[in-house]
Amino acid sequence: MPSPPQLTPEQRQAALEKAAEARRVRSDVKNRLKMGSITLPELLDRADNDQIVAKIKVLAVLESLPGVGKVTARRSMDELGIAESRRLSGLGPQQRKSLLEAFS
Repeated sequence: MPSPPQLTPEQRQAALEKAAEARRVRSDVKNRLKMGSITLPELLDRADNDQIVAKIKVLAVLESLPGVGKVTARRSMDELGIAESRRLSGLGPQQRKSLLEAFS
């Protein structure tokens, strides 16, 4: 297995800051979803334009919805035929439509 590329300290620091910012954005989006200040359709629209949001897993989004827990989220994804590892950017048009019908 090849070793990871050698980064300069500046490159490493920049990568760490970028990763931390991505985690902050994803956490903020999930909290806003949980509080109801953003809806699922709004989140899906934002995922089309924002790469950080697009990389959130669908399962994490569903678990963040008010009134939806881990079991309901997994069961719903299974019924809709969406893999647990699927991210928002990987949803097809039919899967998006099914999600919106189920959770809007």
